[in-house]
Amino acid sequence: MSPAGSQHWLATGRASPRLVLVVVFVALLLDNILLTVVVPIVPTFLYTIEYEGANSSVSSALPEPTPAAPRAPPFSSALSSFDNTTVPVRGFTSTVELPNGTGSSPPGHPPSTPHTPPGGCLEGGEFLAQENTRVGLLFASKALVQLLVNPWVGLLTNRIGYHIPMFIGFTIMFLSTVMFAFSGTYTLLLIARALQGVGSSFSSVAGLGLLASVYPDDSERGSAMGIALGGLALGVLIGAPFGSIMYEFVGKASPFLVLAFLALLDGALQLCILQPSRISPESTKATPVSTLLRDPYILVAAGALCFSNMGVAMLEPTLPIWMLQTMCSPQWQLGMAFLPASISYLIGTNLFGILANRMGRWLCSMIGMAVVGISLLCVPLATNIYGLIGPNAGLGFAIGMVDSSMMPIMGYLVDLRHTSAYGTVYAIADVAFCMGFAIGPSTGGAIVRALGFPWLMVIVGVLNVAYAPLCCLLRSPPATEEKMAILSQECPMQPKSYTPKEALREFALMEESDREAGNVE
Repeated sequence: MSPAGSQHWLATGRASPRLVLVVVFVALLLDNILLTVVVPIVPTFLYTIEYEGANSSVSSALPEPTPAAPRAPPFSSALSSFDNTTVPVRGFTSTVELPNGTGSSPPGHPPSTPHTPPGGCLEGGEFLAQENTRVGLLFASKALVQLLVNPWVGLLTNRIGYHIPMFIGFTIMFLSTVMFAFSGTYTLLLIARALQGVGSSFSSVAGLGLLASVYPDDSERGSAMGIALGGLALGVLIGAPFGSIMYEFVGKASPFLVLAFLALLDGALQLCILQPSRISPESTKATPVSTLLRDPYILVAAGALCFSNMGVAMLEPTLPIWMLQTMCSPQWQLGMAFLPASISYLIGTNLFGILANRMGRWLCSMIGMAVVGISLLCVPLATNIYGLIGPNAGLGFAIGMVDSSMMPIMGYLVDLRHTSAYGTVYAIADVAFCMGFAIGPSTGGAIVRALGFPWLMVIVGVLNVAYAPLCCLLRSPPATEEKMAILSQECPMQPKSYTPKEALREFALMEESDREAGNVE
């Protein structure tokens, strides 16, 4: 292709809303692959480097046994988390019976774990209980940081536009991915996760605001949001299974290095399509964040996003550990357990991106929140990974219904009740999303330790069912007095959009025809 042809293709692409949608889709896809790829990796990685590492150092320091030794070391065996075989610890003379998962211990000494489930599960029940809290805080750190950064990114997009923040988000996400690949301690993993939160804030707020601006029509915007959220769903779909399989069969760094390479391709795509060096502030002055936060309809929509996503956020750190303790699941199953939820979320977002506008977005979100609650109540009833298919599939489909309804409603509410500048309102939407992913993992681990995993599911399930009726308030939100005055004068505000050149010529001809008709009269 000649240089002139390349420049023409780039100019055409930059004026096309569809290519902008592709850029946002890819950015959300990679961000959410990185979000979920760590879910099956972190629990077993920390178990390997901390619990097994500590036990191996203790066992190597133990003296050789002597016939007159009256006492035995407190460690009976170290179980491999991958092949479920028993590795005898030097200095211990009793045996472990693998068929029923119980082992003998010397007289006067309790077993090393309070209870060992059938099938040869992991040792260290107390360590796994404590790990619920630590893993929950690690997962929540991303959302907590994103929660703090989102409002500032929303203000930044109103001043300089969406293109530069999108590219900043790519850069930070690339650095976070590389850091994940080479982190070997809990502290470094925590820093990498928090850094990812900063990058996600730039990508999600700028991306959703950009989509709202290039799709001013409410119906088209709903469909575009559904497709973009499909990228989010596909990232969640790929992340956990991809991470568990790559971690077990290739190594910890491998999934993150693959993601780093894909992130570079995303950066090249953004350079071609978005022109991140160009500053393009909003044409209308944005409504202050404080005003939007006092709008009850925006708060109801934000609450629906928060509580519906809180359920899956609580499952991410606690479900793998619960499976290790009760189902004795191998490593690859920890990520595959989230596969039904991811597939159904992908279907739900794309299906209801179109249907929600026809059946009523308020009704779609209300039904979705009720199904979220019922699905969470069914999760603890599972006794193996196959029993998780139904509840997780229902959970993902229902969250897809809520997300694909609430995201377009956010843009519709600012069009109807405020000024059509979208960076701030999507910052609030992302804050609500992040509050679910911050409160969920950070409190979920503590609740599991205090009350148990089943009670955690009951609490968050009932919370979703109780919140669902509030979505009725979004059935027909009224316009503000200023907007009513504008509508009565037949001067609706026109959101900023990218219009193809052919359409501009057509509009110009229409204006000339109107002038000629006026002269004739």
